[in-house]
Formats: sequence, C-alpha cells, structure tokens
Amino acid sequence: MLVRDAMSTVVLTIGPAHTLRQAAQLMSARRVGAAIVLDPDTYGLGILTERDVLNAVGAGLDPDQEHAHSHTTTDVVFATPGWTLAEAAGAMLRGNFRHLIVLDGQDPVGVVSMRDIVRCWAPSQAAVPA
Repeated sequence: MLVRDAMSTVVLTIGPAHTLRQAAQLMSARRVGAAIVLDPDTYGLGILTERDVLNAVGAGLDPDQEHAHSHTTTDVVFATPGWTLAEAAGAMLRGNFRHLIVLDGQDPVGVVSMRDIVRCWAPSQAAVPA
C-alpha cells in the first residue's frame, strides 16, 4: 500500500504569524493533528503539530501571544505519494515524529500520520491468528 492510499488530502495551511490559539482552532475545526506552515520569505514549508501547541501551553506560554513560526519544525522530512507505507513509517520512527507532509513535486498534496498508516495496516493484521 502506498502513501497516496493512506494520506489525508485535507491540508491545512497557515502562515507563520498565526497565533497558537488560531492554529489550534483551525486544526480542531478541520479535525487534523497538524498544519503546514508556509513562509515563502524564510524557510518555505514547515509543520506545526498538536504536540507543538501542547508543549507550548504546558510550558506556560500564552497561546494568544505565541506565533506559529516560533514552534514550527522547519527541518521537515517530506514523503511522496509513491512511497510505501513501510517507507513512511520508517521515516517517522527514525525522526521520532508522527506526521509527514506529502509533496507532489513542490506542492503539498496531503499529510500522512502514524494513525493513517495504522488504519491501513490494522484490517490486514486483524486476520492474522495470534
């Protein structure tokens, strides 16, 4: 099975000036665990995850004052739609993260999460006797 079969095509893109509260509200409304942060003036594409927001709030930072750019991961590992799910899972394990931005050329076309991969693998694993 390939990343294109598992990825979510609901891609939330925000700017670096969004506050963490705004980002969290948008992620909640779209029911996604990550937002792609697009900053063409500096680093291009980055990712802000629910864990990034949680860590900031847990550290006592004000979600109305903190901006996405301060909490965005910019050294992102990107997947392509043609990667196997095993390749995506391996990249996530090596990098210790749970989301991959999926690029088709230079364009973000989806996000694949560890949950997406498990969802695809679980039905086939359920048929295997213990």
